[in-house]
Amino acid sequence: MIRAITQAALLLSGLTATAAHAQSVEFTKGKFGGDKDALKDALRELRTGDDAYATDPANYGAALPHFLQAQRLNPDNAALNARIGDCYLHSGTKTLALSYLQRAQALAPADDSRTHYLLARALHLNAKWAEAIKEYQRATPMGGGKRAADGALTVTADDLVRRLRECRNGQELQQHPVRVFVDNAGPEINSSFSDYGPVVSADESTLLFTSRRPGGPNARKDPDGDSYYEDIYQTAWQGKHWRPAASLGAPVNTDGHDATVALAPDGQRLLVYADENGGDLNESNLKGAAWGKPLHLGNRVNTRYHESSASYSPDGRYLYFVSDKPEGGRGGRDIYKIELEGKGPAENLGAAINTPYGEEGVFMMPDGRTMYFSSEGHNSMGGYDIFKSTLTDGQWSAPENLGWPINTPDDDVFFVTSASGRHGYYSSDRPGGQGGKDIYRVTFLGPEKAPVLSEESQLLASRLAPVARTLLSPPVAVATARVTILKGTVTDDATHQPLEAVIDLVDNNLNQVIATFHSNATSGKYLVSLPSGTNYGIVVRQDGYLFHSENFDLPTEAAYAEVIKDMPLKKLEVGVVIVLNNIFFDTGKAILRPESTAELERLQKLLAEQPTLRLEMAGHTDNVGKPAANQDLSQRRAQAVVAYLTQHGVAAARLAAAGYGDTRPVALNATKAGRQLNRRTEFKVTGK
Repeated sequence: MIRAITQAALLLSGLTATAAHAQSVEFTKGKFGGDKDALKDALRELRTGDDAYATDPANYGAALPHFLQAQRLNPDNAALNARIGDCYLHSGTKTLALSYLQRAQALAPADDSRTHYLLARALHLNAKWAEAIKEYQRATPMGGGKRAADGALTVTADDLVRRLRECRNGQELQQHPVRVFVDNAGPEINSSFSDYGPVVSADESTLLFTSRRPGGPNARKDPDGDSYYEDIYQTAWQGKHWRPAASLGAPVNTDGHDATVALAPDGQRLLVYADENGGDLNESNLKGAAWGKPLHLGNRVNTRYHESSASYSPDGRYLYFVSDKPEGGRGGRDIYKIELEGKGPAENLGAAINTPYGEEGVFMMPDGRTMYFSSEGHNSMGGYDIFKSTLTDGQWSAPENLGWPINTPDDDVFFVTSASGRHGYYSSDRPGGQGGKDIYRVTFLGPEKAPVLSEESQLLASRLAPVARTLLSPPVAVATARVTILKGTVTDDATHQPLEAVIDLVDNNLNQVIATFHSNATSGKYLVSLPSGTNYGIVVRQDGYLFHSENFDLPTEAAYAEVIKDMPLKKLEVGVVIVLNNIFFDTGKAILRPESTAELERLQKLLAEQPTLRLEMAGHTDNVGKPAANQDLSQRRAQAVVAYLTQHGVAAARLAAAGYGDTRPVALNATKAGRQLNRRTEFKVTGK
């Protein structure tokens, strides 16, 4: 109540005191030419606005439309323009504050610290760095470091130092803009309401986001604002554009706030923010075409504090998340990492990432090395800026500001990318949008090409007419993530019907399953992210079918690639042939390499589970070399597999070895890829 009285007194005294300044016009009969009704309307709007402005905390959103209406009736009152500027500084469109604060200063120049600070903030948010620095330097600390009882503006000496540093960072970053296109995602995604929090599948085929539009199943106004409750919407990429977004509906969207947090790289799991217990994270699983009811992630992640954003690791084993819990924190919000199936506590990522200020919007790329996040610290140009850090030998690199024009002086948060790293998505409130916050797509263009040079040759022409030869600079490669996206459909080999199957991702060097995924129950589609630097075995299995294996040996320097590989599963029947893509031999040798162990153990397990099963192990080569040598090598390789299995408990009578050399190719030997396919080990079911 004390604050309300004080604020009201300040407003009314400000509105009348401006009479002492020639340019500022007060709300009197003289201004309105005796029009009592107009004066009455203006004063009513002022009082209504003041009621909202003077609450504790101030309701700037409710006060602003009334102040704007009063300003339309009298645009030349300095105190009212200052109030409007203050309201805009606490809104989603902060940049609009500048014109009102400049007008207030022009109408009634003031030399108090509060006026300088508010004007500095408005200049800062409009990227007018030099002017903002001057105003910040004119301001002095206010409030003694604690918020006053009447809610007066509090600014510490540290605040001023920080703002000055942000402006100087902004000057430097704007002088060296990054080469990007920043495009509005379009009306298929954005609405006249606020749309934000985009999350995208690794292959950029699916995008989900949060919207305040009135289109959800339980659309109703948020009593704490002038918009609707948050709901989650989904769209899919179709050719050259996104399909019109549609609400996820129940059970993901409820009658409360439901917001996107993260999408697993395979698009099968969704993290949802729920406005409960201070703010918790829940997880929904995609079952066929429908998302399941979000389930609480548990108390190892969620606390009685605020968990606001998160991201899966590529293998789905770990979660990176943001919390403002004080235990183990460095100040404000911090980024943590936790093993989802483990028992240990969450690990703070440490001083390389977390600052004494706030961190937010964490996103781990499918390459498992590159992390994007937003921070108020490091070399931010104001509010939250988006940063990138890479993990090398267990250490995070110094965070790199993504730069201008991606980052702005205001908050830039919740940035995600496709697996390739060519495109990013985030929300921003920029001129020319659909309304409110919009989702934008960032296209990274890479470094600029060297200038085109011209060389004149006079060897074939006269001095008066030289022939110009244009030297084209080589194309500039855009840096992409070191990850391979493997996707396709799992089907029944005979009926071609889609199957929900288990997909194990195996590190062949470690002989260890490092991740497990599932193909979609309805479509059979799957997507797996394979960070470079590992020899992967991909094993697809389903009850009633023989396993299917693939191999991807990706060196550390392997750049982004997208591979479409359909996986037909065969039922266990006599005559069925299965290629063992993770059996390895050195060139020209028949000694099994250690990376073959995981595949051999799968074969051993199959024989143990099917005690009457009989197999023929077959070796094949390409046509390089003499046929006799190829036949001998293939026979010895088949026998090596049989020897391993018999040494591990499989009866020799159940196994046979056959070498076919180069007599049964499955591809042309004219190409390297074809020859690799022909060099294979496989088994045929001869009895069951």
